[in-house]
Amino acid sequence: MSHAETFGNLKHGLSRLLIAMGALSIGFSSASLAQQQPPAPAGDTPILFQNVRIFDGKSPTLSAPSNVLVRGNVIERVSADPIDVAAQAGARVLPGNGRVLMPGLIDMHWHAMLVRPTPAILLTSDIGYSTLLAGVEATATLMRGFTTIRDMGGPAFSLKRAIDQGLLPGPRIYPSGAMITVTGGHGDFRQLSDLPRTIGGMLARVEQLGGSMIADSPDEVRLRTREQLMQGASQIKLMAGGGVASPFSPLDVATFTEPELRAAVEAAENWGTYVCTHAYTSVSIQRSIAAGVKCIEHGHLMDDSTARLMADKGIWLSTQPFLDMSAASALGPAEQAKMAKVVTGTDNVYALAKKYGIKTAFGTDVLFSEALAKRQGAMLATLARWYTPAEALAMATSTNAELLKLSGLRNPYPGRLGLVEEGALADLLLVDGNPLENLDLVADPERNFLVIMKDGRIYKDTVPK
Repeated sequence: MSHAETFGNLKHGLSRLLIAMGALSIGFSSASLAQQQPPAPAGDTPILFQNVRIFDGKSPTLSAPSNVLVRGNVIERVSADPIDVAAQAGARVLPGNGRVLMPGLIDMHWHAMLVRPTPAILLTSDIGYSTLLAGVEATATLMRGFTTIRDMGGPAFSLKRAIDQGLLPGPRIYPSGAMITVTGGHGDFRQLSDLPRTIGGMLARVEQLGGSMIADSPDEVRLRTREQLMQGASQIKLMAGGGVASPFSPLDVATFTEPELRAAVEAAENWGTYVCTHAYTSVSIQRSIAAGVKCIEHGHLMDDSTARLMADKGIWLSTQPFLDMSAASALGPAEQAKMAKVVTGTDNVYALAKKYGIKTAFGTDVLFSEALAKRQGAMLATLARWYTPAEALAMATSTNAELLKLSGLRNPYPGRLGLVEEGALADLLLVDGNPLENLDLVADPERNFLVIMKDGRIYKDTVPK
């Protein structure tokens, strides 16, 4: 071999090594940013809520007049006895004057990136504009008292990172990443002119944006699941049946096969987390359970035997109180007709959940409507149709927090949420009134939530001085 050939081979090898090292460095960097970015630290000054009555997230009654000391991002002390302010190194005192202190609210079915844009705006805008729009909505969400949301589909990873770094106010986000669907399934927003799909060809616009990913085999499902986990997903969302908003997705259709669903479950379990499925009908719910899915989203059209199966298997139901057509106001006639069928099933799903004692979480599933998002708390208040105020508030706090724990080591916010007790994370609301007597107070957060605290930081303080 000549010197020139030797040098050429060395040069080629060195180039390959440098490229590989660069790729490895980028990989480590993106993984660190996606999964290991710590939340912005809480302030150093202790905060004392003085003379409050506590709804702790579980009890059907309020506590006796009490005092709650927050240090850093944790509730350090809950006491019926006075807490010496002078001994707390200049603690900031918030006089409760007998008002109610309760945990921050949790919405288990939110779409942070999909609330404000219409489908057309979403598909024709760049991701930068969509993220800025979502940032404004995230701040509004927090100011409605929802300190945590589980994002059930959309490219929310950058938004979550910005909130966690303290760049803008917003709730804690448990991201799913892109919704995984099949050709023609719920979340496939392609037009007929986009068909046929070329295997290995260009991604559809909704896939390019990270809103949903189309997968038509166990291998494709496994790949798309792993991609979301790589980006920092805390749980995985699959569309196991038809939906309202998608143009070519009848409600009665069962989409993924059991092997396809099981591929996602196995991939998620390898990462220590779980899969939830969008499913209205009994067929799609039963198939999901057979594949190992841990949580069903919606369930409005299920039958009695399916509800009994969910209870027997300990499957979570994350459902929403759809009572009118407002959720479909921005959609076309066909989509509104599908929404009408879902609305007729709302009383049924809550009746079955109560009949069989299904583990039930609260969420809203607001899409494409800033006006409807403003009614987030009002949707929680409608649970009074089926539950006592204490039961409804427990569902939106401590019960929802129990479901969040299924993320295991993928939980981006380790610690106890949804509770007012010593050692819990300090997500707190000071309410002007008693929500255990009047659940409608949560429907008007601007007036009734005097203090909003997330992670030990105060984002709103309108306590009368």
